[in-house]
Amino acid sequence: MCNLPKNAALCILAFLLATVSFSQSTDSTFVKEANALLEAKPTTYFTIDEQLKKYKKDSLQLQYLAKLFKENDYQYGESYVLNAIGIYCRNTSQYDASLEYHNRALLKAKQVNDKELQVKALNMLGVVFRRTDDIRTALDYHQEALALAETIDERTESVKKSIAVSLNSMGNIYLVLEQYDLAVERFKKSMKIEESVGNKLGLAINYHNIGYAKEATGDLKGALIDYLESLRYNDEIDSELGRVICNNTIGRVYIKQKRYKEAIDIISATLQSAKGLRDKFHLSGLYVNLGWAYLELKNYNLAEKYLNEGLEISKEYNLKSAIAESYEYLSRIAENKKQYKKALAYQKQSYELNTEITNEKNFKYVNDMIVKYDKDKYNLQIESLEKENENVKLTLRRNKSIWITSSIVLAFLAIMIYILYRQRLLNNEKKILTLEQDMLRSQMNPHFVFNSLNSIKQYIIANEQKNAVHYLNKFAKLIRKILDASRVKVVPLGDELETMDLYMSIENIRFSNEINFDIMVDDNIDLDQIKIPSLVLQPFLENALWHGLSSKKGQKNIKLSVASAEKDFITISIEDNGIGRDAAQKIANDKIVKRKSIGIALTKNRLANFVKDFKNKFSFYFVDLKDENEKPSGTEVVLRIPLR
Repeated sequence: MCNLPKNAALCILAFLLATVSFSQSTDSTFVKEANALLEAKPTTYFTIDEQLKKYKKDSLQLQYLAKLFKENDYQYGESYVLNAIGIYCRNTSQYDASLEYHNRALLKAKQVNDKELQVKALNMLGVVFRRTDDIRTALDYHQEALALAETIDERTESVKKSIAVSLNSMGNIYLVLEQYDLAVERFKKSMKIEESVGNKLGLAINYHNIGYAKEATGDLKGALIDYLESLRYNDEIDSELGRVICNNTIGRVYIKQKRYKEAIDIISATLQSAKGLRDKFHLSGLYVNLGWAYLELKNYNLAEKYLNEGLEISKEYNLKSAIAESYEYLSRIAENKKQYKKALAYQKQSYELNTEITNEKNFKYVNDMIVKYDKDKYNLQIESLEKENENVKLTLRRNKSIWITSSIVLAFLAIMIYILYRQRLLNNEKKILTLEQDMLRSQMNPHFVFNSLNSIKQYIIANEQKNAVHYLNKFAKLIRKILDASRVKVVPLGDELETMDLYMSIENIRFSNEINFDIMVDDNIDLDQIKIPSLVLQPFLENALWHGLSSKKGQKNIKLSVASAEKDFITISIEDNGIGRDAAQKIANDKIVKRKSIGIALTKNRLANFVKDFKNKFSFYFVDLKDENEKPSGTEVVLRIPLR
């Protein structure tokens, strides 16, 4: 046997032992059907599935079939059965073993060149990697499965279901990346296919996932409606696992709605059913949500108990998201108990896991914990100084030395003033650091990086090597400039304009290079002498792109102008010929999933911090452009930034 991980080896050993036991008591009807299938050796997935799907939940029968088909070199049947065993292992939380069986199934499917069996194995590999939070690998497998399935001319019901699984799984990955529009789009496409084949299980899953997207964007009422619809389908097909999943997420919505008693009731009632399932993935989620509910009720003992139970299960099966969530709530409990050092340790563990899963860098809460922990140490130091001062005062009173007493009091006041001064400096530094971190996250968020690389990948796929290299170089230069800018507070205006030109070049790929972007600078302006906050223009260009031009038909223009019409001021204007703010707002209101944009607000705060010591203040305003018929013809934003 190959060098397998421990869990995989144990699962396979269990199957081998089960086979020995099974061979002594094999049902004669099952053996006859297996031998009949072996004699016929069908080569279509539909025919094999019709004969074997009733045995897919019996590990003993599956192992017998795998051995029988291997001995008789029936690779079509062996691939089908290996996939079924992989699913069984996944549903019993044996993820390493599941990967081993699905990879073997994929190899057999490739050997007989059966696309349908390959699609099935690729999808199942993606599901396992998604279950263990390896989202990049999962996405690669699902995209490969989808691409292969779409090359099949005669699409059977099974192929359609596989395409639906790929779309659904990719939607789940987009949920993890917080790309909710893309996720809902995939779920709706998957749902349409499931409706066409009458697959109620698929409909239940997609309704649940759309509910999750609504929940993530704050639409709790809409989420609850979709979760209940998913529960209705699960009741129709009598899926105990489906009921457990739905009741858990309904309970989570109740917690967010502050209906803690109802949440505890529905989750507690579901626990017993979840314990009876071999798949422990959802059991850990129930424990975590139950702990969260008790945390909100300030019952810290019960909260800690259930969170630790969920954490133990999550660690056993390497469920990174559940582990990170458990640490997050345990950190809050420690914080409420004023155990800031412990809270910081939990929060760091949660942060590291979330970073590993999503590659997002968010230090805000960790910084808060550090500040609170340092503040607690300062308070202890002050208390110590106060006690020492009291002892000195007693000594001074005994010696009746007014001069020494006055000196000690003055020293104490000086220490207090110094500590207060240091705290004020720390708060200011924290505010500036938070603004800079938020700015960097807004430029370097995984959505932008993912979409940019995906766009460049299209050139590679299309064998447009020059374009791919050209834009890859630009993307690398842009990332380097963003990282360089994050280390300084201000940059020359010339560098900022060069960075914006790179940014527009990358974003223009996703618009099929339809956007004409021009930069106009007055001749009397020295771009190297004028300093502005780094990356301050990007949110306005992003607004022009995605709100002004994304829905526009025809020619698309953006013009960035720099002028010095006023003394001691520089004026920067960004003009687009888009659909206008009113039309853009209407489109945004009609969207199911609404984004919360913080780019403009963050820029306003950064500019305010930049000019706090300047003689003049900054300002910016929007102008709604009209044509000769008074119809919207675009938007212009004008920034007035003081020079000294």
